Amino acid sequence: MNTLLRFDTPDAFNQSPPYENIDLFSSDMPLREAVKANGAGHEAPALADFGRQWGTAEMFALARRANENTPKLYIFDPKGFRRDVVEFHPAYHDLMRASIAAGLHASTWTPSGERAAPPAEVARAARYYMAAQVESGHLCPITMTRAALAPLAADPALLARVAAKVVTASYDPVFRPWWEKPGMTLGMGMTEKQGGTDVRANITTATPSGDFYTIVGHKWFLSAPMCDAFLVLAQAPGGLTCFFVPRFRPDGSVNALRLQRLKDKLGNRSNASSEVEFAGAFGLRVGDEGAGVRTIIQMVQLTRLDCGLASAGFMRMALAQAVHHCRYRSVFQRHLYDQPMMRAVLADLALEVEGAVALIMRLSRAFDHAATDPREAAYARLVTPAAKYWICKTAPSFIYEAMECLGGNGYVEESVLPRLYREAPVNAIWEGSGNVMCLDVLRALRRDTEAADFFGELARTASPLIGKEAEIFEPMNDFASEANARITVGKLATLAAAAALEATAPSTVTETFVRTRVVQRHAALYGADGVEPRTAETLLQRALPDA
Repeated sequence: MNTLLRFDTPDAFNQSPPYENIDLFSSDMPLREAVKANGAGHEAPALADFGRQWGTAEMFALARRANENTPKLYIFDPKGFRRDVVEFHPAYHDLMRASIAAGLHASTWTPSGERAAPPAEVARAARYYMAAQVESGHLCPITMTRAALAPLAADPALLARVAAKVVTASYDPVFRPWWEKPGMTLGMGMTEKQGGTDVRANITTATPSGDFYTIVGHKWFLSAPMCDAFLVLAQAPGGLTCFFVPRFRPDGSVNALRLQRLKDKLGNRSNASSEVEFAGAFGLRVGDEGAGVRTIIQMVQLTRLDCGLASAGFMRMALAQAVHHCRYRSVFQRHLYDQPMMRAVLADLALEVEGAVALIMRLSRAFDHAATDPREAAYARLVTPAAKYWICKTAPSFIYEAMECLGGNGYVEESVLPRLYREAPVNAIWEGSGNVMCLDVLRALRRDTEAADFFGELARTASPLIGKEAEIFEPMNDFASEANARITVGKLATLAAAAALEATAPSTVTETFVRTRVVQRHAALYGADGVEPRTAETLLQRALPDA
């Protein structure tokens, strides 16, 4: 009798323990201080509860399973009747329930569809930022549901009906009419094959038919197709118009949304994105004919905020993974965390997150107060596209650098970093690419006197921080050239981040950010900015305190 030799795997050592069962709020000093500085300090206990819930091993496991088991489209039922439904893994539904129970989809609205009182935006932003660190795909319908109530204000009667279903803490994934459900989700469809960002090139038509419209055409991207209803742009007789298009007609029959296929995406794998044809679909007009862009842009503004929040969350999780690993991993008889070059890289990464979270939480405060304070409204109009541009375009290279801190362990799928890396580009692309964001900033400065005045004041306020050796640019001069817009919008974003940091970070952190991001152009590679050792220690302890 032959006996096989045993090949036991030797005990693993010199490995970092899993980064799980942690409090995503209490372990993040820049977030805590940004929340407090922007008026939501009293929310800290509730945010810590949320941070502990989302930092559990169970939540990270749900995220993994939801992304490993991608959605599936079923066009027909077994008898050949159209179904046009998307089925998700149970882990996805668990994530949706958790986010909706926490109010990520509606805590900034009242049951009547009005804006909730401050600091609803800041408190919600902190939760969204933490949830994005764990799993971001399911946040697509969460974001759109929250944002869709803004354009629905153009039809108060419809808003009242929909808001009552949205603001509940109930998630119902069953495919049935929205008015029969305890809670509903909302999506949107704007882009078409021939137009993309240029929605005015849309050719989908909407023909009046009594008190509703019949919609015929297509959308190249219909986000989250299992939502209960969508805001859709189509060409009515009076021009491009916004419509509320539910999955079911008022008589309870399935509406004529013909899902063609699900997109095979680089990232965002847990979430379904589809192509759709409208074969005479039922739609209700939202706002005036011809006012489609003006109506739906309110939704776009809110979704852009969430793009910045999610990307900042990706960066935060990547940083935490890198710092955590380096504290345990020894190389050449020293922990990676104590190696001078690695500390320079980690500190530079931590500095980037400091600026991103300070800016995005300050922007959330502007959304909180925009309805009552013209200056905050001007801040939101100007800084939203700039912040989205800077944070979302920074995230992919940032996550790659964090991945390198873990080496091969960061490259394999057992790590969360590959998923973050694949997820990161979508936020720079969705709701307007980098060039579109820059054009929006230029448009705001050219047409919006309050925004231009605010920008000039921001530059003057920051002058003492920056010093005389730095050029303070005048908006009407620097923004005159479209070809240079990326440079100047980057300046605007980092200048706004530096101003936000004054309220959230020690002076050494703010001064280092200003020196490395505002006075000078940031080095192409992290770790090449010469962060002083004492400042590096401050940054790393703020990023992730020693256990």
